[in-house]
Amino acid sequence: MRSAKIVRKTAETEISVALSLDGTGRYSNATGVGFFDHMLDQLARHSLIDIEVAATGDLHIDDHHTVEDAGIVIGQALARALGDKKGIRRYGHFALAMDDAQVATALDLSGRPYLVWNVAFPTAKIGTFDTELVREFFQAVATHGGITLHVDLVHGINSHHIAEAAFKSVARALRMAVETDPRAAGELPSTKGAL
Repeated sequence: MRSAKIVRKTAETEISVALSLDGTGRYSNATGVGFFDHMLDQLARHSLIDIEVAATGDLHIDDHHTVEDAGIVIGQALARALGDKKGIRRYGHFALAMDDAQVATALDLSGRPYLVWNVAFPTAKIGTFDTELVREFFQAVATHGGITLHVDLVHGINSHHIAEAAFKSVARALRMAVETDPRAAGELPSTKGAL
Protein backbone atom coordinates (compact mmCIF):
# COMPACT_ATOMS: atom_id res chain seq x y z
CA MET A 1 0.00 0.00 0.00
CA ARG A 2 1.35 3.41 -0.96
CA SER A 3 1.14 5.27 2.31
CA ALA A 4 3.17 7.45 4.65
CA LYS A 5 3.07 8.92 8.11
CA ILE A 6 5.18 11.93 9.06
CA VAL A 7 5.42 14.00 12.23
CA ARG A 8 7.06 17.43 12.23
CA LYS A 9 7.65 19.40 15.39
CA THR A 10 8.99 22.95 15.59
CA ALA A 11 8.81 25.75 18.13
CA GLU A 12 5.70 26.99 16.27
CA THR A 13 3.76 23.84 15.39
CA GLU A 14 3.45 20.11 15.78
CA ILE A 15 1.94 18.41 12.74
CA SER A 16 1.15 14.74 12.21
CA VAL A 17 0.04 13.56 8.77
CA ALA A 18 -0.96 10.06 7.69
CA LEU A 19 -2.09 9.42 4.14
CA SER A 20 -2.79 6.56 1.77
CA LEU A 21 -2.77 7.12 -1.98
CA ASP A 22 -4.93 4.04 -2.58
CA GLY A 23 -7.69 5.11 -0.24
CA THR A 24 -11.33 6.02 -0.62
CA GLY A 25 -11.13 9.67 0.40
CA ARG A 26 -11.55 9.14 4.14
CA TYR A 27 -10.45 12.06 6.28
CA SER A 28 -9.90 13.15 9.84
CA ASN A 29 -8.48 16.66 9.96
CA ALA A 30 -8.07 18.68 13.13
CA THR A 31 -5.80 21.70 12.86
CA GLY A 32 -7.71 24.16 15.04
CA VAL A 33 -8.48 26.22 11.92
CA GLY A 34 -12.07 25.42 10.97
CA PHE A 35 -12.13 26.61 7.38
CA PHE A 36 -8.79 24.94 6.66
CA ASP A 37 -10.06 21.64 8.07
CA HIS A 38 -13.02 21.92 5.71
CA MET A 39 -10.63 22.43 2.78
CA LEU A 40 -8.46 19.46 3.82
CA ASP A 41 -11.61 17.34 3.97
CA GLN A 42 -12.33 18.38 0.36
CA LEU A 43 -8.76 17.56 -0.67
CA ALA A 44 -9.10 14.02 0.71
CA ARG A 45 -12.62 13.34 -0.51
CA HIS A 46 -12.04 14.46 -4.09
CA SER A 47 -8.56 12.97 -4.52
CA LEU A 48 -9.61 9.62 -2.99
CA ILE A 49 -6.45 9.91 -0.88
CA ASP A 50 -7.11 9.03 2.75
CA ILE A 51 -5.76 11.94 4.82
CA GLU A 52 -5.45 12.44 8.56
CA VAL A 53 -3.95 15.69 9.83
CA ALA A 54 -3.54 16.52 13.50
CA ALA A 55 -1.97 19.87 14.28
CA THR A 56 -1.32 22.12 17.19
CA GLY A 57 0.12 25.51 16.48
CA ASP A 58 0.58 29.07 17.62
CA LEU A 59 -2.95 30.08 16.67
CA HIS A 60 -2.80 32.85 19.28
CA ILE A 61 -0.51 34.61 16.76
CA ASP A 62 -2.42 33.67 13.59
CA ASP A 63 -3.14 30.68 11.33
CA HIS A 64 -0.11 31.11 9.07
CA HIS A 65 2.37 28.68 10.65
CA THR A 66 -0.23 25.95 11.12
CA VAL A 67 -1.48 26.13 7.51
CA GLU A 68 1.98 26.40 5.95
CA ASP A 69 3.48 23.65 8.10
CA ALA A 70 0.56 21.33 7.35
CA GLY A 71 1.31 21.91 3.66
CA ILE A 72 4.96 21.05 4.24
CA VAL A 73 4.13 17.76 5.93
CA ILE A 74 1.40 16.80 3.44
CA GLY A 75 3.88 17.43 0.60
CA GLN A 76 6.51 15.29 2.33
CA ALA A 77 4.00 12.51 2.92
CA LEU A 78 2.88 12.56 -0.71
CA ALA A 79 6.49 12.30 -1.90
CA ARG A 80 7.22 9.41 0.49
CA ALA A 81 4.03 7.53 -0.43
CA LEU A 82 4.80 7.87 -4.15
CA GLY A 83 8.18 6.20 -3.65
CA ASP A 84 10.02 5.68 -6.94
CA LYS A 85 6.87 6.70 -8.89
CA LYS A 86 6.98 3.64 -11.13
CA GLY A 87 3.67 2.90 -12.78
CA ILE A 88 1.93 6.21 -11.96
CA ARG A 89 0.22 8.42 -14.51
CA ARG A 90 2.37 11.35 -13.28
CA TYR A 91 0.30 14.14 -14.86
CA GLY A 92 -3.09 15.39 -13.81
CA HIS A 93 -5.45 18.18 -14.78
CA PHE A 94 -8.95 19.25 -13.85
CA ALA A 95 -11.19 22.26 -14.40
CA LEU A 96 -13.72 22.46 -11.61
CA ALA A 97 -16.86 24.59 -11.43
CA MET A 98 -18.43 25.57 -8.13
CA ASP A 99 -21.31 27.98 -8.51
CA ASP A 100 -19.77 31.27 -9.70
CA ALA A 101 -16.17 29.99 -9.54
CA GLN A 102 -14.13 27.91 -11.95
CA VAL A 103 -10.58 26.86 -11.15
CA ALA A 104 -8.31 24.91 -13.49
CA THR A 105 -5.36 22.86 -12.24
CA ALA A 106 -2.56 21.13 -14.13
CA LEU A 107 0.20 19.30 -12.30
CA ASP A 108 3.22 17.09 -12.81
CA LEU A 109 4.65 14.82 -10.13
CA SER A 110 8.05 15.56 -11.63
CA GLY A 111 10.19 15.98 -8.54
CA ARG A 112 10.77 19.56 -9.69
CA PRO A 113 8.79 21.88 -7.38
CA TYR A 114 7.23 24.91 -9.02
CA LEU A 115 4.05 26.82 -8.33
CA VAL A 116 2.19 29.01 -10.77
CA TRP A 117 -0.66 30.65 -8.86
CA ASN A 118 -3.09 32.79 -10.81
CA VAL A 119 -5.83 33.02 -8.19
CA ALA A 120 -6.98 36.38 -6.86
CA PHE A 121 -9.49 36.54 -4.04
CA PRO A 122 -12.01 39.41 -3.91
CA THR A 123 -11.80 39.50 -0.09
CA ALA A 124 -8.89 39.27 2.36
CA LYS A 125 -10.76 36.86 4.62
CA ILE A 126 -13.23 34.00 4.56
CA GLY A 127 -14.73 34.34 8.01
CA THR A 128 -11.58 34.65 10.12
CA PHE A 129 -9.37 32.77 7.63
CA ASP A 130 -6.82 34.80 5.61
CA THR A 131 -7.33 34.02 1.93
CA GLU A 132 -3.61 34.50 1.21
CA LEU A 133 -2.99 31.30 3.19
CA VAL A 134 -4.50 29.22 0.39
CA ARG A 135 -1.51 30.06 -1.78
CA GLU A 136 0.89 29.49 1.13
CA PHE A 137 -0.53 26.01 1.63
CA PHE A 138 -0.17 25.01 -2.01
CA GLN A 139 3.32 26.54 -2.22
CA ALA A 140 4.36 24.31 0.69
CA VAL A 141 2.74 21.20 -0.81
CA ALA A 142 4.37 21.80 -4.20
CA THR A 143 7.80 22.54 -2.73
CA HIS A 144 7.94 19.60 -0.34
CA GLY A 145 6.07 17.18 -2.59
CA GLY A 146 8.26 17.88 -5.62
CA ILE A 147 5.23 18.92 -7.66
CA THR A 148 4.98 21.29 -10.60
CA LEU A 149 1.60 22.85 -9.85
CA HIS A 150 -0.34 25.38 -11.92
CA VAL A 151 -3.60 26.72 -10.48
CA ASP A 152 -5.63 29.26 -12.46
CA LEU A 153 -8.84 31.02 -11.53
CA VAL A 154 -10.92 31.21 -14.70
CA HIS A 155 -13.58 33.32 -12.99
CA GLY A 156 -15.32 33.75 -9.67
CA ILE A 157 -16.76 36.37 -7.34
CA ASN A 158 -17.15 34.54 -4.01
CA SER A 159 -13.96 33.90 -2.01
CA HIS A 160 -15.30 30.77 -0.30
CA HIS A 161 -16.29 29.26 -3.64
CA ILE A 162 -12.92 30.17 -5.19
CA ALA A 163 -10.95 28.58 -2.35
CA GLU A 164 -13.06 25.45 -2.33
CA ALA A 165 -12.90 25.12 -6.11
CA ALA A 166 -9.09 25.40 -5.89
CA PHE A 167 -8.81 22.61 -3.31
CA LYS A 168 -11.22 20.37 -5.22
CA SER A 169 -9.54 21.05 -8.56
CA VAL A 170 -6.10 20.22 -7.15
CA ALA A 171 -7.58 17.12 -5.51
CA ARG A 172 -9.04 15.83 -8.76
CA ALA A 173 -5.78 16.49 -10.63
CA LEU A 174 -3.84 14.66 -7.89
CA ARG A 175 -6.26 11.75 -8.11
CA MET A 176 -5.44 11.41 -11.80
CA ALA A 177 -1.68 11.80 -11.38
CA VAL A 178 -1.14 9.33 -8.50
CA GLU A 179 -3.22 6.58 -10.10
CA THR A 180 -1.38 3.58 -11.44
CA ASP A 181 -1.48 3.22 -15.20
CA PRO A 182 -2.37 -0.35 -16.23
CA ARG A 183 -0.67 0.19 -19.60
CA ALA A 184 2.64 1.12 -17.93
CA ALA A 185 2.76 -1.15 -14.88
CA GLY A 186 6.11 -0.83 -13.13
CA GLU A 187 7.44 1.62 -15.71
CA LEU A 188 8.79 5.03 -14.83
CA PRO A 189 6.82 7.73 -16.69
CA SER A 190 9.95 9.50 -17.96
CA THR A 191 12.55 9.11 -20.69
CA LYS A 192 15.23 10.31 -18.25
CA GLY A 193 15.15 7.13 -16.20
CA ALA A 194 14.49 9.04 -12.97
CA LEU A 195 11.93 11.40 -11.48
